[in-house]
Amino acid sequence: MPESDTDKSKSGLKEKVRRLPHKPGVYLMKDRLGQTIYVGKAKDLKKRVSTYFQASRKLVIAQPKIRAMIDLIHDFEIMQVKSEAEALLLEGQLIKKYKPRYNTDFTDDKRFLLVRVDLRETLPRFWLTRNRTDSGSRYYGPFAHSGQLRKTLAELRRKFGILLSDAKPIDLGDGRWRLYDDARQEIYEHANEITEADYQERLDAACEFLEGKAREWLVELKEAMGHAAEKRDYETAAALRDRIAALEQTAARTRKFERNLLHTHRSEDILQQLKSKLGLAQLPRRMECFDISHISGNFCVASMVAFSRGKPNRKQYRRYKIRSFVGNDDFRAMEEVVGRRYRRLAEEQKPFPELIVIDGGAGQVTAALKAFLSQGLEPPELIGLAKKNETVILSDGRDPVNLPHHDPALRLLQHIRDEAHHFANSFNAELRSKRLKESILDDFEGLGTQRKQQLLLHFGSIQKLRAASVEALTEVEGIGRVTAERLVSFLRQS
Repeated sequence: MPESDTDKSKSGLKEKVRRLPHKPGVYLMKDRLGQTIYVGKAKDLKKRVSTYFQASRKLVIAQPKIRAMIDLIHDFEIMQVKSEAEALLLEGQLIKKYKPRYNTDFTDDKRFLLVRVDLRETLPRFWLTRNRTDSGSRYYGPFAHSGQLRKTLAELRRKFGILLSDAKPIDLGDGRWRLYDDARQEIYEHANEITEADYQERLDAACEFLEGKAREWLVELKEAMGHAAEKRDYETAAALRDRIAALEQTAARTRKFERNLLHTHRSEDILQQLKSKLGLAQLPRRMECFDISHISGNFCVASMVAFSRGKPNRKQYRRYKIRSFVGNDDFRAMEEVVGRRYRRLAEEQKPFPELIVIDGGAGQVTAALKAFLSQGLEPPELIGLAKKNETVILSDGRDPVNLPHHDPALRLLQHIRDEAHHFANSFNAELRSKRLKESILDDFEGLGTQRKQQLLLHFGSIQKLRAASVEALTEVEGIGRVTAERLVSFLRQS
């Protein structure tokens, strides 16, 4: 009996599977029309993809949705990456791009691991989760490496003496607790019997450590992207840019969710607390915060965000390109943007905010003050929020202040600082994206800087330049027909 088209197709797929590498990556299942119907990730592409075409389908039989999908598979495509973490991030990007009908809705929130600390517990424990489910907990992350994160939590237990999700502390009465039973003391040099106040100190230290770990992952990715761009490896740089954006979006949603905790307090009460705890002369009804963003000294930009009565006033947000120098100098950049902001307000005879918040430590605060003094302007009250320990730096010479980790006043300062940070990073990403797209012309031989600028100015973007005909290109001064033909061929191949 002759082999049917379906049998031939399945036979061809099995042969294609046999040639797959034992490497991590992402696979795209396609139907007869070439449409992507499913995207999946794999630690081992060959092992994972082969399961779809095995003769025995015991697992599939129990899942009608998968069985129906397999019957539609006509071809597949793979994308090999270096690690499981990259596969996870790439999977999410492709699901968002193709929206395959056999994938459940993908959200970064469900893919990246978070650490949850339930603040309603007498002795809050540390849990792993992929979802944010309530406003009574604090969330840390996102983290892309699940194995490393689990090891980190075990280290937290040893280093800080905190409780993980499986712990069952015993109330000893008289305000004292036993964290672990005698058979499994896993906190080593830390006391196993403590008070709630003692545990709160351990909790705060562990939470600060986790916040640093989340930032560390993003910093590493950004440094890798900067190095790739410097080497003109624009494909890698663009891929890293997308991964950074995915993590930052998830982190932004995490912060937004956490800030729901602020709604349990009236904004006016929090502002009063902030005034009292920092010894401010006025209630900070209007606050403005500044942050600097750059990658290895490139694409240096700044942001200013404004809060009114404790809430974001996004119509007042501003972003700045650094004009006075090129390179990596956060202090000079801070002095420039603060000076530009308040010189303009002074010229327009508009009031200054009651409080200025600087994302940074003593150096950034000094630079911001210098901006006022150099222009003969009287600064309003000004503070810095140093990331390492969330220390509040006071500009009037008083000792720095460390507010309790879950203090609503500190959470408000973190909120405005995080807004400024995210706003600066998004502007930085815009410029990097534009530069990565435009820099393709640097690889075209025989085109000087002036001609590149004329082409981009004439067409407006690299996308429109790609779509231009030879005749349209020759309308640009200095672009002859031979150059135009070469450029069209180059752009199409690229």
